[in-house]
Amino acid sequence: MLESIQIHNVLFIDLETVSITAHYDGLPRRLQDHWSKKAQYIDRTASDTTIDPLTAAKLYEEKAAIYAEFGKIVCISIGYLHRTSLEFRMKSFCGDDEKGLLQEFVDLVTRYFYDPDEHLICGHNIREFDIPYLCRRLVVHGLDMPNILSLSGKKPWETMHLIDTMQLWKFGDFKNYTSLDLLAAVLGIETPKDDIDGSMVGQVYWQEKDLDRIARYCEKDIVTVAQVLLRMKGADLIPADKVVSV
Repeated sequence: MLESIQIHNVLFIDLETVSITAHYDGLPRRLQDHWSKKAQYIDRTASDTTIDPLTAAKLYEEKAAIYAEFGKIVCISIGYLHRTSLEFRMKSFCGDDEKGLLQEFVDLVTRYFYDPDEHLICGHNIREFDIPYLCRRLVVHGLDMPNILSLSGKKPWETMHLIDTMQLWKFGDFKNYTSLDLLAAVLGIETPKDDIDGSMVGQVYWQEKDLDRIARYCEKDIVTVAQVLLRMKGADLIPADKVVSV
């Protein structure tokens, strides 16, 4: 499979997500009730029927961002390798208006990366996280699903345009999770976690209100994913001076 991947047809993608509200108390009551039920499964020490409100609130701030029902996307970074200049060009859709940044992303992929028979989407753990999360948030906002993300009812062989570097690294072993940072370290690729990591995004967003910092972090991730894919293909890595943000 790796040999057949045409790197210039690949759109690299990464999301950064946060909880819908800064704190559990800010949720509508109906969603508070549902989060309490969710928190029971997260907190193994909770009883079958109840969970301490303080524990539910603490878990909300720590974990809600990873669930599309209780979180939102604040940044989508994309990148691709330009055919002629050989530059790795990146762009980030980042902001407080989730619907607006999703629409910008949809407009781009609909125009440039629309054909699953030709174009590929690549990320780390995108099959389990990024793509389902993105599709669910598109539905929440009533936005059209791009053709390349129209996955409902598709057979596994009909979604081969989704390239997941974590799945590639497993080589059929489904018992293990390998983080992007660990994989980069093993392959001798520069870490994307030299400033913040995923666990800090909520704090940077809600407390520091620093979307630019989140976008920089997100873009580092997609560069790393591209380098990992190239290394796994046995191809040359992208030189630092060829990485540009547009």
